[in-house]
This record gives sequence, C-alpha cells and structure tokens, in this order.
Amino acid sequence: MRNLQETHLNRARASLRQALSWYGYLRKSGQLSSNPELVGLVKPELEALNTTLNKLDSNVIRIAVFGLVSRGKSAVLNALLGDKILQTGPLNGVTQWPRSVRWQPGGKVLVELIDTPGLDEIEGESRADMAREVVHQADLILFVVSGDITRTEYQALLELRQAQKPLILVFNKIDLYPDTDQEAIYQNLQQLGAGHPQAKPLLPDEIVMVAAEPAAMEVRVEWPDGRVSYEWETPPPQVDELKETILNILNREGRSLLALNALIQARDAEAAIAQKTIDLREQEAEEIIWQFTKYKALAVMLNPIAFLDILGGAVADLALIRALARLYGLPMTSYEAGKILKTILFSSGGLLLGELGSSFLLGLGKSTAVITSGDNPSNITAFAGSAIAQAGIAGYGAYSVGKAAQVYLEKGCTWGQLGASSVIQEILSQVDQNTILYRLRQELGIKY
Repeated sequence: MRNLQETHLNRARASLRQALSWYGYLRKSGQLSSNPELVGLVKPELEALNTTLNKLDSNVIRIAVFGLVSRGKSAVLNALLGDKILQTGPLNGVTQWPRSVRWQPGGKVLVELIDTPGLDEIEGESRADMAREVVHQADLILFVVSGDITRTEYQALLELRQAQKPLILVFNKIDLYPDTDQEAIYQNLQQLGAGHPQAKPLLPDEIVMVAAEPAAMEVRVEWPDGRVSYEWETPPPQVDELKETILNILNREGRSLLALNALIQARDAEAAIAQKTIDLREQEAEEIIWQFTKYKALAVMLNPIAFLDILGGAVADLALIRALARLYGLPMTSYEAGKILKTILFSSGGLLLGELGSSFLLGLGKSTAVITSGDNPSNITAFAGSAIAQAGIAGYGAYSVGKAAQVYLEKGCTWGQLGASSVIQEILSQVDQNTILYRLRQELGIKY
C-alpha cells in the first residue's frame, strides 16, 4: 500500500511539473510575453500550480473542520491536540477567521489542522465564503454536527461534497444524548451523511461519535466522617476513536490524498487558464474557423477527383485544429490533432461522418460529370450542382470541427499523458473499496 501511495505522489508531481514546464516554454517562446493581458489574467493560476507543487514536496496533510456555529468545531480540534489552543465559548461565532495549527499524531505524520468560522454565521457571509475557500486547500474534511442534521447542515454538506474531497462526519456532544438516542441519530447520519439518496451509507471510517468538551457532571462525594457533598467535575474528552480513525486513514492513504488534492487543484487551475485564454481570443478563433471553412469549401468545390476531396478535407480539418491550438498556446502535433479529429468525428453522433459519406458520393458524381462532359455539355450543369452541394456540406463540416475543437481544447487541456484529469482517473481506479477515497470515486461516478 505504501508503494502505491508513493507512486500516486510521483505521478502527481510529474503531472504538475509537466504543466509548469509547458507554461514556462510559452514564456520563453514569447507566446505569453507577446500578450501582456493574458499574462496578467493567468498569473494567479500559474502561482497556484507552483504553490501546489511545493505543498506536495512538503508532505504536510491539511485537515479542515467545517460545520455550523455552536457545533464544537474548535473543541474537537483542541481535544485532538490535547490542549486548549483554539478559543471556544458559549457565544456563536467565536472563531472569526480560519486558523491553522500543526499536529503530529503518533510522532510520524505532520498534519495541519484548519479551524473555520461557522457556515451559517449571522452577518458573516464573507467569513462563510472564506471558509468555503479553505476546502480547496484541504486534503481531508471533518464536518461536525451535534445531533440530527438540519436542512441548513444538509445543504452545507452537499456543497462540501461537490468539492470532491474525502469527508469524515463527526457526531459531537454525544454526552448530551442517551445511548438509544445516540444510536438512532447515528443510523440517520449514516444515510444522510452520504450526501446522495442513491449513495451507499457511510462506512465506519466516515462517521465517528465524539464528546470533545463534555458538560460538567454533578458528583456525590462521601467523606470518612460521614459527610456527603456534591461537586462538579468535567469528564475528559472522548475523541480517541476519531484520532484513531484519522491515523488509520493517513497511514493507509494519506499520500494518495495529498496527490489527489494536488491534481484536483492543478486541473482547476489549468481549466481556468484554458477558459481565460479562449475567452480572450474568441474573436481571433472565430476568424480562423471561418477562414478554414471558406478555404475547405472552395477547395472541395473546385477539385474534380472524389478521393482527393475526402483527403483534402481531412487535411484542412487537421490544419484548422493545429491553428486553433497555436492560437491558444497549447502543444499540438499532427498525431495529436489527428486523435482530436477522430474523437470529434465519433462523438458528433455521426453528423460529420455523414459529411464524409455525402462528400464521397457527390464527389463521384462530380468526377463522372467531368469525365462525360465532352459527350454531353449538360453534364457541366450536373458538375456545378454537385460541386456547390459538396462545398456547402464541406464548409458546414469544417465549421463544426472548428467549434468542437474549441470545446475539446478547453475541456481536454488536462487530459492526455500525465494530464491532471488522466492521473486523477488513474488513482481512483486503483483505490480499494475499504478506503475513504472509494467514496469519492463513487461520487464522481454519480456526478459524471
């Protein structure tokens, strides 16, 4: 298992280095520097890629705690740390800003615990937004509840699950409930905590019951002289099960969590770069597509040989894809352009394949008309009709290829060898059913 985790880390590092090396190449080649506006637009994403790679190398696992106000989020972290480092209290909104504390459980793994404001704070929308931003940096999420899930909590849980991060549901304040109520709430949380009606109930590693800051209890004290007095005592925190669960997860799949989170951040950064680039160069791309559409239609219309119509049209489509890739500053060889064209043809529901078939049949008719034109001058009219029809179909096909290539170049920037999306899929395909990452694999399957 450790060897597999190291493989996942190395694959993630290689993916991020490949992305950074490509954007570094763009700088050196002048494709970025020639467009200062684009450099400014994508600067945050390039910095995010660098930061993510540095985080991978540091091997620090970030665990963020979320929940509504007064659920005991800070108390849970204090109990794990074994010291009251984070402020707690009876008032709502004691935690005003995200705060990080280093934790080294068992003296082996280095963890950064992140406390966040309540997601439902009154007049605290900016703090709630900040808390949601923290989830993107987290490798593992603790979502703290203190009883049955409310409608607001359920909505917050669904939003957190959309971030595609492994999550542990922490049922806090169990000391306030009788054993029978604890069990009933636990059973309810098992299903609701999965975040999807069709999802399987939470596994033991995904839901833990704790009493991070138990309420004081009145204790009867009998003295040797027969006196009886009553005193208030605070029981010790009950978080051993949560600590053990976290340690098991980190030992079993901690490095894989690091790798996966880094790749998700890289994927989002690269997708944002592609989107910004395409938005900025939309007019230029449209001009290129129309230019190739006209050229392809004209070339197909004037060429009298059927086979060359098909070949010439395919060459034009490949050239169009490469021209768009160069415009967007994306690496593209003829082989890769060919693969994109093949993908476009087979994903378009046969529409463009129909263009090839129609073009071939019309091309045959056009060739026949040319051959027999000497015997019957009226065949020239047949040639012109076939040529115009074929040109229209070819032009439509070129435009469709161009628009589809735009979408592919934007969405497909993270695919391919060592692409972030490809490595994410590779890691998730290798996870065991008994891991917390398997839930994420299921969620991705439901979502997509």
